[in-house]
Amino acid sequence: MPDLPDRTSEHGPSREPETDAERRRRRAQFLRDLAEARELRDRVQPRRAKAARLRHAMRMRTFRW
Repeated sequence: MPDLPDRTSEHGPSREPETDAERRRRRAQFLRDLAEARELRDRVQPRRAKAARLRHAMRMRTFRW
């Protein structure tokens, strides 16, 4: 696959460990992408989204602290 970046140079032993700021930035981007994907799925499949909301609400009501 020539389109994929070379991962060995990025994560090889010569690279220093990533900083907390880099990790947090990557995590924030991932969570934004995940939320966007969920919103898209909810728009495309409204019935399934409603059922998922109802299941989640039931779990929250029956959860014991």
